[in-house]
Amino acid sequence: MLELIVFAVLAAVVLYQLYATLGRRVGRQPEDTPAPVAAPAAGRPADSAETAIPVNATGLAALRARQPDFDPARFLSGARYAYEMILKAFAAGDRETLKPLLAADVMANFEGAMAAREAEGRTESVELLAQPRTDLDSAEVQGDTARAVVRILAEVRTRSTSAAGEAVDDRRTADLWTFERDLKSRDPNWTLVRVAVAEA
Repeated sequence: MLELIVFAVLAAVVLYQLYATLGRRVGRQPEDTPAPVAAPAAGRPADSAETAIPVNATGLAALRARQPDFDPARFLSGARYAYEMILKAFAAGDRETLKPLLAADVMANFEGAMAAREAEGRTESVELLAQPRTDLDSAEVQGDTARAVVRILAEVRTRSTSAAGEAVDDRRTADLWTFERDLKSRDPNWTLVRVAVAEA
């Protein structure tokens, strides 16, 4: 009989300890963890190198309020694709590809650089040595214009050919590319409106 009493007391102590432990909030709780970013739509999977940096909540919230289907992961995948396309089109002097992707003043700057290169009799080709990293640096809405700044880190090999021969230049680049979109437009595409150098 005494043993049964002892076991009953021990069981009660163990149950109390379990309740005391499981009934308390210990560490991070599910509600403390931000909801994960949705994966991109099928056909353009997100790459592990692409990570959305936390952005100004007001700016991202304002963007999602106007464009509820805005998906940072899908947007960054598209920005990386646009970066590669623009980089290669610029090296090739492909104005037809560049024009719909760039704002007028950005296109004018690209045009000036391409014309100068052609006047010197130089040709260029570009190769990405590794997959570029794209991170969402900031997002905002001004009026009916959505704006997103993407930080792009890349390793690039440029081959330049001229009368003097061929030169190869390997370098790491860190840029801030600003994209804009008219939220009233049915066109879902974003336009590159500014390119700036960023700290790596």
